[in-house]
Amino acid sequence: MSFIESIRTVLSKYATFSGRARRSEFWWYYLAFVIVLTVLYLALIVPGLTAYGTAVIEAANAGSTTVPAMPGSLTTGYVVVALVGLGLLLPTLAVIVRRLHDTGKSGALAFLLLIPFVNFILLIVWGASAGTPGPNQFGPDPKAVDQAAAV
Repeated sequence: MSFIESIRTVLSKYATFSGRARRSEFWWYYLAFVIVLTVLYLALIVPGLTAYGTAVIEAANAGSTTVPAMPGSLTTGYVVVALVGLGLLLPTLAVIVRRLHDTGKSGALAFLLLIPFVNFILLIVWGASAGTPGPNQFGPDPKAVDQAAAV
C-alpha cells in the first residue's frame, strides 16, 4: 500500500473500528500524522514561543515582576494544533484498533496505550508485528485481499 493510498484508506474509514489494517496502512498513516503535527508545531508554535520567551527575558532584565501576556499568535497556534490533533484522533484510534485486529488481538488493548512510557513501546511492537495469515475473528486477511485484487 502506498503512502497516499494508506492515508486515503485511513481517512475514508474515519470511525471504522472493525476489520483489519495492514502494517503499511498503519505506518504510512502514522508517518503522515507525525509530519502534519510537527510542521504545524514548527510553523505556528515555535515562533510564538520564541517571541514570548524573549519578552519574558526582557521583562525580567528590566526588573519587572509581572509576566508579559502570551502573544495572540501563540494562542492561535496552540488552538490550531489542538484542533487538528483532535480531528485526527478518531481515525488514528480506528487504525490502531484495526491494526490490533490484524495481529489477532482485541481492540480493547488500545486502552493500554494510555499508560505513559509503555505506550510507545507497545505501539512499535504491535504495529511492527506481522498480521495473522488468513482470516481471523476480525475479518479476512487484508494482504490476501489486496493480492487477489491485483491479479
